[in-house]
Amino acid sequence: MNVRELVSRLERLDACAVADAMDALGQVGIVDGLSRRSTGNLIAGRVQTLKLGGKPPAVSSGQHLGTRTIGGAGDLDVIVVEQRTGIRCACWGGVLANAAQVKGIRGLIAEGPVRDVDEYEKLGFPVFSRSTTATTARGRIYEESCNETVTVGDIEVNAGDLVIADASGVVFLPAQSAEEIIGKAEQIAQKEKRMTLELRDGKDAAEVMGADYETMLDT
Repeated sequence: MNVRELVSRLERLDACAVADAMDALGQVGIVDGLSRRSTGNLIAGRVQTLKLGGKPPAVSSGQHLGTRTIGGAGDLDVIVVEQRTGIRCACWGGVLANAAQVKGIRGLIAEGPVRDVDEYEKLGFPVFSRSTTATTARGRIYEESCNETVTVGDIEVNAGDLVIADASGVVFLPAQSAEEIIGKAEQIAQKEKRMTLELRDGKDAAEVMGADYETMLDT
């Protein structure tokens, strides 16, 4: 199945169903503690990565950090940034958000601080991050790599992986097992939908959420 079809299926789910599927399949990919900074929108898409460091490169590319990643991304993509330098400054701002939105990029997930949060909200550009700050990256941090492995929480994330993020959390799906995870999540979501309908129809909660709920990930 192609990536566009997988992303289309993924965006009809939520982070909890995908997290449950990964749990059932013995996979890891859930990241806690990243807060939604703008919009009420779920993000689902293919990962493009950016890693930032505190040491200037030996030879400057002459490009602002993040612009290469934006230039190589498209309407299926979510940019995932790692800024773990220990230097308190933003890894993303309003001008980059505008550039990303013009390209149709679906949103940003940052292991680190972001700034210009009010601008993201006005743009309608979804952003999740570890923290916020007003401090600029200028002269403080630099682009270390583009579309190589980054770490978010304690999860290694690669370009081409899939991601889903909503108010409950952020979940990364390894590219090689994304279709299996999504299929399992769809099964779980359908079971929960049936259970909810039974509850809304007046069926006893103890009966609906008895053994079936505890074992629903097993099948």
